Amino acid sequence: MLSAAPGKNGFWNSGTGGLHGKGGAMNLSTNLELDEIPFQPWARALYDERRRDQQKNDPHARCLPPGGPRQFHTPYGLLIYELPEMQRVLILSGGGPRTWRVVYMDGRPHPSEDDGDFVNGFLGHSVGKWENKDTLVIDTVGFNEQFWFARAGYPHTEALHLTERITRVDYDTLKYEATIDDPGAYTKPWTGGHNIYFVEEDFEEYFCQGNNRDAEHLVGE
Repeated sequence: MLSAAPGKNGFWNSGTGGLHGKGGAMNLSTNLELDEIPFQPWARALYDERRRDQQKNDPHARCLPPGGPRQFHTPYGLLIYELPEMQRVLILSGGGPRTWRVVYMDGRPHPSEDDGDFVNGFLGHSVGKWENKDTLVIDTVGFNEQFWFARAGYPHTEALHLTERITRVDYDTLKYEATIDDPGAYTKPWTGGHNIYFVEEDFEEYFCQGNNRDAEHLVGE
């Protein structure tokens, strides 16, 4: 169960943690250091530029959806609801534009690029399954390039194939681990993740569209 216990309220406090670096209480000990990430040269140059200008062009600051791992370290937390009768899992963001994401658990395949239903979007197309009864494994393709898939600013292309593993290791701790497979931006797949802690409170109302102060105060050159 990835939500609050029956009769209780709460959400996952996802505002911290990242995909690289072993330091801090949140990041996984298996994470790569920055210089170990297998960037293609153009991708490392773009990453460095985003860091140099202090991320002033981050699309998330302009209320665009936090696709991929970004949803799991966006401030104001998230909820995960399992709907077995619908064979779906919903991931709901409290921050940003309050994004909601559907993970299909009914065994359907991803749509083909030749299919008229295939659309490259902010959240991609996600299918999931349970592994060993305690780990939700989500496979996602079909991303566009209009967002940063992590707060750090790693580049990606439409070839991004994301595999996420989500485990509730105890009641208060969620282990999130993502494998990035994007041959357009990296020379080989790489993996990173972090822990997320449970807060027994309700979401506060927050809408980026109506309370977005970042766009007027972005730093950088």
